[in-house]
Amino acid sequence: MVEFSVPVQNNTKLGRVVEKIKEDVELQTYWKASNIIAIDRLGLNDHGPVHVKIVANLSLKMLRILMSKGIEPGVVKNYNLTNDDAEVVVVLASALHDVGHAIHRVEHENNSLVLAAPIIDRILEGIYSGEEKYIIKAETLHAIFAHRASIYPLTLEAGVVKIADALDMEEGRARIPFKIGKVNIHSVSAIAIKEVEVVEGTHKPLKVIIKMKNSAGIFQVDELLKNKIETSGIKHLIEVRAEVIGDTEEKIVDEVNF
Repeated sequence: MVEFSVPVQNNTKLGRVVEKIKEDVELQTYWKASNIIAIDRLGLNDHGPVHVKIVANLSLKMLRILMSKGIEPGVVKNYNLTNDDAEVVVVLASALHDVGHAIHRVEHENNSLVLAAPIIDRILEGIYSGEEKYIIKAETLHAIFAHRASIYPLTLEAGVVKIADALDMEEGRARIPFKIGKVNIHSVSAIAIKEVEVVEGTHKPLKVIIKMKNSAGIFQVDELLKNKIETSGIKHLIEVRAEVIGDTEEKIVDEVNF
């Protein structure tokens, strides 16, 4: 299984949380079970350990860029906690947001809340105590719940997790579930995405650059990412550029018969 990791930098609390995530057998098992449901039983794309690692790293990078621009996370603005605490929320929510797939793809966001709550308690034990522990727990659960397409996040932390979830789309890793091996606009557009990069923005604080091998990839951008940004609560902070790389577009399929 892929080892969970993020650049903790000088955040000692985050470092301890990451170590606990890596050692938690229950969480590791739910990641495995999520892919049994998603891939083996439903024939869909990955929602397991690789996905959560990608989401955690993307969301943490976005959060750090935004905080460096003076934008306050929810735990800082509303609870007078620190940027380090916001990083804990984002990484913990990323690690847990899809564990509900271990129960079923349907309503997996709500399923994730059920499975995540006791895991959060265990991971935060010895790192946080009293009121702070339950603030971090509540904010993490909010970010998990708000990654659902129809839910509007109320914090910066939840907003970046929601967008990071959609950005796991490089080389066929689309977040629009598609049947593996089936040729349609979902699978073709997924394969068309070559690279996703998150950097400081020019006109807005944050910029997402999507490099495509074929313009079919615009389906992924328009059908998923655009909607996630529109409902992220932080649309005003993000600019997106999608571009086809190379002098010619790569041919993805020869023909489709039905």
